[in-house]
Amino acid sequence: MKIFVLRIIALCLLPLALHLCAAPPTGFPAADEDLNYSVNWPSGLSLGEAHLHARKGADRWEFEFTLEAAVPGFAVADRFRSAATVQFCSVEFEKDTAHGRRKSREKTTFDYKKSVAKRATVGGGKSEIAISACARDALAYLFYARRELGQGRVPPAESVLAGASYQVRIEYGGPQTITLADKRAEADRVVVSLKGPNSDIAFEAFFARDAARTPLLIRCPFSLGTFSLELVR
Repeated sequence: MKIFVLRIIALCLLPLALHLCAAPPTGFPAADEDLNYSVNWPSGLSLGEAHLHARKGADRWEFEFTLEAAVPGFAVADRFRSAATVQFCSVEFEKDTAHGRRKSREKTTFDYKKSVAKRATVGGGKSEIAISACARDALAYLFYARRELGQGRVPPAESVLAGASYQVRIEYGGPQTITLADKRAEADRVVVSLKGPNSDIAFEAFFARDAARTPLLIRCPFSLGTFSLELVR
């Protein structure tokens, strides 16, 4: 159960985005971005931290999400890296995970000439997944969705790659005031549905009403309680 909870927390941040304001963005994706998060128990006690980064080059974006968390007797260290075109079409996606003693590394490259994503696991097998003319991994989708929704366009449900293929659907839940570090913040609440080969979950996320559409808070419910990722300013 501990492994499942921490792995889903890592996934929770990857496919999130929504804001229904039509004002043109002046933050991301017009600038690089570095966001830091605390991974919290239902009681509010921190069990680790996560970091989300975006870097824009001349003809491509580079994104990275890292998470380090631990419960007594078990530690998790995850790193996800994405490279995408300026239109947020994925070029490659990497996963490097360590869950206790279990470690895994894999890389997915996107071959648009053959319309396939080629997935290779270090020390393991290879597989191919059919893709569209502009496929997206989880990180590329997050930033693509933030841009689109910041301009008043809500992305439809889409298949997103994060190793396996996940169907992502977003529903707008309305404005809400939340509390972060004892400070109140105005945010938009969304519900994200994520369905994959071995998972079918729904969780809520809260996005600031700023030009960057900054993800403020993600809450993931489990039988042990609701775990969260909270932005640290």
